[in-house]
Amino acid sequence: MNKVSFIRLLGLGLALQITGCSTTPWVKPYERANLSDPVMSFNRDPVSTTYLHHVYEAREGTRGAGIASGGGCGCN
Repeated sequence: MNKVSFIRLLGLGLALQITGCSTTPWVKPYERANLSDPVMSFNRDPVSTTYLHHVYEAREGTRGAGIASGGGCGCN
C-alpha cells in the first residue's frame, strides 16, 4: 500500500467517524411516547423485579439505592 492510498483510506475512516457523531437526535420528540410504552420494557414481570431489588437491598444492608424501600433487616 503506497502513501497516497493510505492517506485516502485514513481520510475516509475519519470522515465516517465524524459523520457518526452527528448532533441530530436518533429519536424524534414525537417518537418518545412509543419508547415509554410498557411493551418496550426489558423486564417481563415488574412486580418480581421490584421484589428482587428489595431482597438484594436487604442482603446488602443498603437503602435507597434501587426502587424498593427498606433497610438491612428485610422487614419493609
